[in-house]
Amino acid sequence: MAPKTAEPMDTELAELPQALRWREWMARVEAVLFTASEPVGREVLARVVGRDCALDLLIEDIAAELVGRPYEIARIAGGWQFRTRPQHSAAIRAALGEGEAVRDLTQNEALVLTIIAYMQPVTRRAISRLTGREVSRDLIARLPGQALIARGPRSPEPGAPYTYVTTPGFLVQFGLETLRDLPDLEALEDAGLLKPAADIALDLPTSGEDE
Repeated sequence: MAPKTAEPMDTELAELPQALRWREWMARVEAVLFTASEPVGREVLARVVGRDCALDLLIEDIAAELVGRPYEIARIAGGWQFRTRPQHSAAIRAALGEGEAVRDLTQNEALVLTIIAYMQPVTRRAISRLTGREVSRDLIARLPGQALIARGPRSPEPGAPYTYVTTPGFLVQFGLETLRDLPDLEALEDAGLLKPAADIALDLPTSGEDE
């Protein structure tokens, strides 16, 4: 006996009144987001709703119902994802342990990651020029270990060295939808989160330490 083929999902729900149809679409989208471990894109969510569904308005309605809950829907890396609200991070760490949290970046790693995020694709040599110190391969190698950067295309400069770019994981970890959401560098300096380039004097390891 041939296996039974699953019937296609009725996404239009034309037999339902408009209000009930909207509620069913909301439930479907919320279920998909709840089970997904990564941000879910528009094209995926469109598979469970009707062609005329205003997906952005639908998600706004779901988000409105989550007000007061310890989690929310965030627009991240070109899609949507459930995430816990920042004010509950201490409770999560207390329950699950520090090992569940993402390792904090060192000051040197944060500086290099910032340069890659704003200047990508960028070579290690260019990063060294911007910091005024030689940046080691070992320091660069620690960032892919956290799924924050990856190798980009080779540079056209002599020797054709690899460049470095940020990954979708970078957007997820920092809660950004796209790289266009990166804060302005001057705003970071004004807020005291980033020193002006002329004042950067970090103890970056030299390339000779890892050759």
